Amino acid sequence: MEKLKEVYEKEVKQAMMKKFGYTSEMQVPKLEKIVINMGLGDIKDTPKVLENAVNDLTLITGQKPVVTKSKKAIAAFKLREGVSVGCKVTLRAGKMYDFAYKLFNVALPRVRDFRGVSVNSFDGRGNYSMGVKEQLIFPEIEYDKIDKLRGMDIIFVTTAKTDEEAKELLTLLGMPFSK
Repeated sequence: MEKLKEVYEKEVKQAMMKKFGYTSEMQVPKLEKIVINMGLGDIKDTPKVLENAVNDLTLITGQKPVVTKSKKAIAAFKLREGVSVGCKVTLRAGKMYDFAYKLFNVALPRVRDFRGVSVNSFDGRGNYSMGVKEQLIFPEIEYDKIDKLRGMDIIFVTTAKTDEEAKELLTLLGMPFSK
């Protein structure tokens, strides 16, 4: 899976330098990290949900997730401070490129009625975030072994200064944007 990293090193850098007129290779934006977050709203009813979510995220990313805890107590949500509310994984370097390749070429095409990801999900500073409704789109997850469909947020953090640069970078890496 080092293929995507090699593609970035050669083709993406050259294309970005040509399009944006960079004078040095160091100016070319790159993918810094990918953060996958899974929020669990129903954890107070069934505590085993957290364990299952951690196992799913470990299978998908190949890295053990960090359990996130609530910072504040919110009475309306029956939430106390310090209670586990989800889990997240930060991928960098090789695992990041492996995950990106798997997401673009295997998982997203398995989504029903998939026409591409939204172009409007950039944050203004060159980062892109998207949501996935169910973990079943990843080939590692077996349908019979899941207890509940869970969604996740996937954030692509880049060193790009503008959304235009980030969109071009992600397009060259293989992100299937909708037309």
